[in-house]
Order: sequence, then structure tokens, then C-alpha cells
Amino acid sequence: MQTSESFVLSAVLSFSGGLQDAYTYNVRGHVFANAQTGNVVLMSQNFMTGNWSDGLHYLFPLAAFAAGVFAAERIESRCKNSRRVHWRQIVLFVEILLLLVVGFLPEGSSTAANVLVSFTCAMQVQTFRKVHGYGYASTMCIGNLRSGTESLSQYLRSREKPALSKALHFFGIILFFALGAGAGGVLSAVLGIRTIWLSAALLSAVAVMMIRENR
Repeated sequence: MQTSESFVLSAVLSFSGGLQDAYTYNVRGHVFANAQTGNVVLMSQNFMTGNWSDGLHYLFPLAAFAAGVFAAERIESRCKNSRRVHWRQIVLFVEILLLLVVGFLPEGSSTAANVLVSFTCAMQVQTFRKVHGYGYASTMCIGNLRSGTESLSQYLRSREKPALSKALHFFGIILFFALGAGAGGVLSAVLGIRTIWLSAALLSAVAVMMIRENR
């Protein structure tokens, strides 16, 4: 199993994902960096009530999320066979750089900050998609909740241990996302716009874990 699919690495990514969502919501104008469904709802509501500027406030992160998926896929297609550096490490380095930039953007630049965070979140969810072979998302919960509950139901019906293991993996990922979101909410009140640098530090730790595997 690759390090990129280990539970420890996935837990760190999920903690970081929860922190990013709490950061953009609490510090950057009540926009979700990861939960694009919420942004679609708020965007559509504002457009239909004639609040065009507020609608764009939610449209830009949505477009940035799509662009992040596109960029990560292009990096994978061009660098997948590289022997010098793993393509996932390239994605991580881009994420870290952009999140460091976000921490320098003033409060009046929330739209730009949300665009960059949404872009990095999309790159992450496109790049890291498995934990112990199970498909999951490190920056949102609904898919993990569905998969975890389904596996739990299967275990209660069949008593097969693999189903229980799968359920525990998904619920564990959700727990770390929630812990990250809680920490992000608390620290945002203390560190303000600089809180996002903690997410950059977490992604740096992930990059180190992958570099050690290559060695």
C-alpha cells in the first residue's frame, strides 16, 4: 500500500480540509472552501433575488474548485511517469505555496483568498482519493458518511470484519475532519487570516511522509 493511501496520511489531509472550511467560513466572508453544494445554493439564491455581487461572491470559489480539479488532472497526466518526483508531491507543493499566499492577503481580499483555498481543496480531493483502497474524500463528509453507514449496515447484517473495518475507516476520516473544523473555528478567532498557515504546515508534513516513502 502506498503512503498516499495510509490512514495516518488521510487523517492529516482530512484535518487540514476541515480547518480550511472553517477558515474560509469564519474569516473570509462565510464562504465554504470545500462544500461547493452550499456555495451553489447561496449563489443561486442571490442571483434569483437580484443580488448579483453576492452571487459572484459564491460563483468564483465554485469556478476555482473546478479549475483545481482540472489542474491536478493535468499534473497527473504529465508527471505520472516522472522518476525525479512523484506527481502527488508536485500537487502538494502547489497547495502549500498557494495557502502561504492566502495568509498574506488582507481582510479586504476575501474573494481572492476563497478562490485560492477552493482551488487547493479541489487539487487535494482530486489527488488523494483512497484510504486503504477505499474511495473517500478528504475535504468533505457526505460521501464518507454514506459509505461508512453503508458498510456499518453490511457488517451488522453479515458480521463480516472487512465491512466493519471499512466503516471505521470512513467514520475515522469524518472524525478528523470534524476535529480540523473545530480547531479551525477556534484558532480563527485567535490567529485571524494567518490561521491558514497551519493547513500549509499540515500539508508539508504530508509531503515529508511521501518523500520518506520514496527514499
